[in-house]
Amino acid sequence: MSGVPIFNTPVTLSIAILYLLVCLGIGVWSYGRTKTAADYFITGQTIGLWVVSIAAFSAIMSGFGFVGGPGLTYKFGTSSLWITFAQAVAFPMAWFLLAKRMRLMAEVRNVLSLPDAVAARYRSNGARFWMAVALLFGVLGYLGTQVQAMGVVMQTIFGIDLVTGALIGLAILTIYTMMGGILAGVYTDFFQGVIMIFASVGVFLWCMNVGGGMTNISHNVALADPKLMGPWGGMPIMTALTWYFLFAIGNAGQPHMATKLYMTRDIYRLKWGGFVSAVAYALCALLWMSLGLTMRSLVESGKHAPLANPDLTATTFLMEYTPEVLAGIVLAGLMAAIMSTGNSFLNLGAAALVRDIPQAFGKKVENEVFWARLATLGLVVVSTFFALYMKTLVALLGVFGWGTFAAAVVPVVVIGLNWKRGTATAAIAAIIIGLVANFALEIMAKYNVYKLPNGAVVGAVAVMLAIIVYLAISMIQKKHDDDSDLDQDIKEVLEA
Repeated sequence: MSGVPIFNTPVTLSIAILYLLVCLGIGVWSYGRTKTAADYFITGQTIGLWVVSIAAFSAIMSGFGFVGGPGLTYKFGTSSLWITFAQAVAFPMAWFLLAKRMRLMAEVRNVLSLPDAVAARYRSNGARFWMAVALLFGVLGYLGTQVQAMGVVMQTIFGIDLVTGALIGLAILTIYTMMGGILAGVYTDFFQGVIMIFASVGVFLWCMNVGGGMTNISHNVALADPKLMGPWGGMPIMTALTWYFLFAIGNAGQPHMATKLYMTRDIYRLKWGGFVSAVAYALCALLWMSLGLTMRSLVESGKHAPLANPDLTATTFLMEYTPEVLAGIVLAGLMAAIMSTGNSFLNLGAAALVRDIPQAFGKKVENEVFWARLATLGLVVVSTFFALYMKTLVALLGVFGWGTFAAAVVPVVVIGLNWKRGTATAAIAAIIIGLVANFALEIMAKYNVYKLPNGAVVGAVAVMLAIIVYLAISMIQKKHDDDSDLDQDIKEVLEA
């Protein structure tokens, strides 16, 4: 417990407990509305545009942005601006490329997951299987992010050790996910997303007050190392640029965002969703950047002791420098963000295990909702061990999960739904190459066997390799005007 700040005042505890009860309440409410597999996995196309738009941004931000983001900024300065800048183009691009086609796919076929869409697009159960496998690996990486972030927040509020805090939070997450499926996650995403937009603006203004304005904050941080306030921050130039590429291109490849596009009720207003998500993300990014820089400024000016762990940046500032009510709202919002995004990942993993992999072998699981709930429990256990083994910063573990998803989904789904020439062989090869490259390079770097030169990000390289493989094999296999392997309804979706 040394070096870990605790903030368990009656106000903070009351707000945190209230938030947890609300989350459980949403789970109970959703349980009565979750009868079929379609209800459990995609809510049956019943959600309004505003709810989906806010939930989509909220799922992307999650514990990765609210806990990991400030920690990354505290340690490396402005480097992580390249992640947040990317979202200004990433959300509109993702919605433009995917929203209409994903929603139409749900109209013409019984698709409840990304592997369902892949199987329909390529008429290939092999492609379905490999996409499901890739999603499972990505789920483990990204769930690890949520496990670590949950431990940090619960430790701060309740004064318990990190592992115990993570386990308590995961228990609550597991219960409400098993009860309400994705419906619980979408409304929790929306609920905490709205709260965090306003809370982020409030925290930003408070940071400017405590830090003496951006000029003073920048001056103090630059005294420690001028690079921290430079255009690339404390990371190598190649790291910043490959982060931008990975997060700009990879947003559309995040299944916890993309599958929400199945859910929209009104197909004619989809074009506005990307802009709503982008603006909401930008407002929450104020918390990401201002907390990290302000906390580093306080440390460098001698007003606060150095942090034992950069992941404590957000919680330390909230506890020691903001009013209790604002701190309580943000900390409780962090828990909701972590749990709602964790819900999305558990839902994706359960769908892969119970629906996608069996169907890839021509099998159908009876009572999918029951088995999906059991699969959810198993995924929680495995992802917890994965997070404890990786032992890295929350944000960097999040980058790993992000890259795994993007390498599999961007070429096969994002390009595939906009380019009729893509083939099943190319899709399978791209998924395997992206998955192997991401894991192999990450493991080699962890054990100092080999690291990419100049600070290049593993996920960005894996995405580029997967795209090149997909395009090359597709162009070799098919002529430009050859769409004979497409079913007529899928052809109409791709031409919409």
